[in-house]
Amino acid sequence: MDLRQRIDAFINLGKFLHEIVSNPECQLEETNYVLNRAEAENGWFTQDSINFSLKSWAEALSEKNINEWISKYNIENNNRKTVAIIMAGNIPLVGFHDFLSVLITGNKVLVKLSSTDKVLLPFLAKYLIDYNREFIDLIEFTEGRMKGFDAVIATGSNNTAKYFNYYFGKYPHIIRKNRNSVAVLTGKETKDQLEALADDIFQYFGLGCRNVSKLYLPKEYDFDKLFNGIFSWKAIINNNKYINNYDYNKAVYLMDSKPLLDNEFLILKEDSGFSSPIAVVFYEHYDSLESVQEELNLQNNKIQCVVANVGIPNEVAFGNAQHPELWEYADGVDTVEVLLKLDS
Repeated sequence: MDLRQRIDAFINLGKFLHEIVSNPECQLEETNYVLNRAEAENGWFTQDSINFSLKSWAEALSEKNINEWISKYNIENNNRKTVAIIMAGNIPLVGFHDFLSVLITGNKVLVKLSSTDKVLLPFLAKYLIDYNREFIDLIEFTEGRMKGFDAVIATGSNNTAKYFNYYFGKYPHIIRKNRNSVAVLTGKETKDQLEALADDIFQYFGLGCRNVSKLYLPKEYDFDKLFNGIFSWKAIINNNKYINNYDYNKAVYLMDSKPLLDNEFLILKEDSGFSSPIAVVFYEHYDSLESVQEELNLQNNKIQCVVANVGIPNEVAFGNAQHPELWEYADGVDTVEVLLKLDS
């Protein structure tokens, strides 16, 4: 299968995903079964979350986006390698970009799925195989011990990363640890910007590495503006798993006499950390934007993206945290470049 055929397959996959989210009443029985099963196996994977992920990938897998993405690489003449991917399962299809990168470069993918996201990716892989039978030799899923691979991409926590390094350190690898995203506010944001920020905070219940879990705020910040801006997400508290986390974290903080700001569906806590619990966002006051930039530079290895409108390098616009382009790589590591170097 040549590069053009692989591109065409993913373009058509994007069209298929577009049909799923645009015409839910026309979904095939198999599609309905898969989407419902994904939700049944993971309470965080609501139909809204799944559809948001499918819609995002439908938009990303356009011919224009794929061609722009791969235009800077020489992909045609690589020798096929087998790349093992150990998937995370915090949000629907979180490992799809790695899966796409391995296949678009002409390599074989050996996937070990997360126990919390076991049905969505095999469903999309089946579509690719049905579209072009040559994919059957390029896509393999395994539940047992992984063997016969040439490189590894693994995503997990800071603790599991230690084990990944131990077991896979001798192979070419990309091993990802915990990362979180932050937002820098000035107090001059419009209501529209704050409503967009709410999407960055609450989409996927805040479980993704691109979800904003920490706010940098000027001193004397008006929290009423923020709470008014995020009010559109108030219905999130109706999710049983979310409200259980909200109630638990609130109780823990109150027992410790921690000062909190609370609007009955989100807790704001002043904290220097980055990884806030579910239903909690940390915040920290700053003296100047320059001091924030210095802090972000120092903590770069903990941060996935920065949502802001203040001129910070590579900042992401409000509302765009969960809409990365194909060429915006996790942890800033160019996955395709790493894969192409496997031949060297």
